[in-house]
Amino acid sequence: MRTFSPAFAAELDELLRWRRDVRRFRTDPVPDAVLEACLTAVERAPSVGLSAPWRFVRVSSEQALEAARANFEAANADALAGYSGEQAARYATLKLAGMREAPVQFAVFCDDETPKGAGLGARTMPEARAYSVVGAITYLWLAARARGLGLGWVSILDPERLARDLAVPAHWRLVGYLCLGWPEAESETPELVTAGWESPAGPPEVLVR
Repeated sequence: MRTFSPAFAAELDELLRWRRDVRRFRTDPVPDAVLEACLTAVERAPSVGLSAPWRFVRVSSEQALEAARANFEAANADALAGYSGEQAARYATLKLAGMREAPVQFAVFCDDETPKGAGLGARTMPEARAYSVVGAITYLWLAARARGLGLGWVSILDPERLARDLAVPAHWRLVGYLCLGWPEAESETPELVTAGWESPAGPPEVLVR
C-alpha cells in the first residue's frame, strides 16, 4: 500500500487549515495551464458507482455573468429581509460573493439522469450523486488552494432561475456556483468568524451506539 511521510501529512493538514471560502479577488487572469491542473483534480474525485455526475458550466459571457449577478442580488435581498435588528445590520455588511471580480466562474450541476455507473449506490440514496458533486468541488478547491488560488462557493441563488438562464438540461440540478481567482489577501480565519457572524466549528461530535 502506498504510504506517505509524516512531513507530507503535516503539509496536508496545513493545506486543509488554509483552505478558505474566498470572496475578495484580484481581477488578474488565471493561466489556462493552472486552471487545467485544478480541473484535472476533479477526475480523481470519488463518486457513487463511479457515475461522475458533475457537470461544469464555465460562466464567461457578459450576458451569462450579468444574469448570475442579478440572480445573486435578488436572492441576497430576499435573504436580508429574513433577518431583523442587529443580525440584519451585520448581514448587510457581509461580502457574500466575488462575482464582480473573480476571473473564472463555474456553475456546477448534478446530472441525476447520468447512465454512467448504472445507478449503483444511487437507487437507495439518489442524493449520493449530489454528494459526489460536492466531493468533486472539494477536490477542485484544494487543488486551487495548493496553487495559490482562492475559491468562493456562492449558495445565495435561485437555482432554477440560474439553470434557465444558462440553458442547461432540465434534469441537471445546481449544486454550487464557484468563483475562482487570486485572493486579495490570505487568512487562516474564516471571514464570517472575523465579521462576527459565527464561531468556528470544533471537532465533530461522535455518537457511539
